[in-house]
Amino acid sequence: MAKKKENSFENSLKRLEEISNLLESGDVSLEDSIKLYEEGIILAKNCYSLLKEAEIKITELKKQLETDLK
Repeated sequence: MAKKKENSFENSLKRLEEISNLLESGDVSLEDSIKLYEEGIILAKNCYSLLKEAEIKITELKKQLETDLK
């Protein structure tokens, strides 16, 4: 099985969940909260980008299949 990339969708999503839990706990200083929020924004952008790439790939594969079936 191939190793997952550091910035894979799954890893980013897991880290986003960790950040969310930390922020919701209320046990984080304001300064750390801002840093975590910033990290979360970067991770969310990464997830969005990966999902968009997957959507494009699926659309291309679907078009290819439809062309092959004609």
